[in-house]
Amino acid sequence: MKYVKLPKENLDAFVENLKTHGKVYGPVKIGEYYSFQEINNSKEMSLEYSRTMIPPKKFFLKLKERLFTFNEEKGEYKETLEEEKIVVFGIHPCDINALKLMDKIYIDETPDKYYKMRRENAVIVGYGCHPDEYCFCHSLGTNYAADGFDLFLHELKDGFFVRVGSDKGNAIVSEISELIKDVEGSDIEEFRAAERKREKEYTLELNIRGITDMLALAYESEVWKEYADKCFGCGSCNLVCPTCRCYDVVDNVNLNLKSGERLRRLDSCMLRKHGLVAGGLNFRPTRIERLRNRFNCKGSLREDTLNCVGCGRCTVYCPSQIDYVEVLKKVRGEL
Repeated sequence: MKYVKLPKENLDAFVENLKTHGKVYGPVKIGEYYSFQEINNSKEMSLEYSRTMIPPKKFFLKLKERLFTFNEEKGEYKETLEEEKIVVFGIHPCDINALKLMDKIYIDETPDKYYKMRRENAVIVGYGCHPDEYCFCHSLGTNYAADGFDLFLHELKDGFFVRVGSDKGNAIVSEISELIKDVEGSDIEEFRAAERKREKEYTLELNIRGITDMLALAYESEVWKEYADKCFGCGSCNLVCPTCRCYDVVDNVNLNLKSGERLRRLDSCMLRKHGLVAGGLNFRPTRIERLRNRFNCKGSLREDTLNCVGCGRCTVYCPSQIDYVEVLKKVRGEL
């Protein structure tokens, strides 16, 4: 890992350089919420944001996308491959760790060419954050990103402590040699002190030891009915989750029955139709079953890590005000 310092007065010039690597997206405040939007300079960003409503996975796994078009009469089959280069600036550690989990699924297990291409065409610039009352990433060990980024900025009093995490990051640092400085001992001490202080800012804790077993043992628990009665079954929790990845594939065939397109669209396990199969059978017909499945999915260790990074989005944006941590504490018998 290489470390450099970016003075605060050079932030705009740094962003200007990033624009040579693709469209730059950063956290922008829209009304009461934050969203990653294309930006022209650093002043347009709200780097003090707590969380965006839609996680940065939106750049790599689209809500809906055309995979290919087909025409049987002409014998044509055309894939829709985007080659746009982007820079995503200001991603928090929990979301970087979420992307690492998504990489395991969409690149390491069975490579998905669309996801893989977008990841390869992207520059990831992380940014240090401060937790609010809904963050519990500290409990899951995802409040710090050791890798999974190209550059990571930690704010200092007079600049940014920059960790360089990839060959892409090294190339960018080489391009902006006139904008950066060598890290001094005082910068290192300030960085260490800031991280110690940040560790103490977390107020929400979740005991995840043995959580997979606790969920299995709570299969018949009344907890699921209690919260299913509150749940609207709207799927908002899936939409805002940085690690949810279920999708559906549909073919839209034209009236000639010879041509059309194949679409992939994100799906939600909280929607009744998600469990619908041929013959009208539904293997999760009730909200109780769907809610229980979602919590068991987040508590799964299938990828050798929990499928939750503690970002707090599902709690913050749930219209039924279902608290994720509260549910799991009841599952453990702590409430």
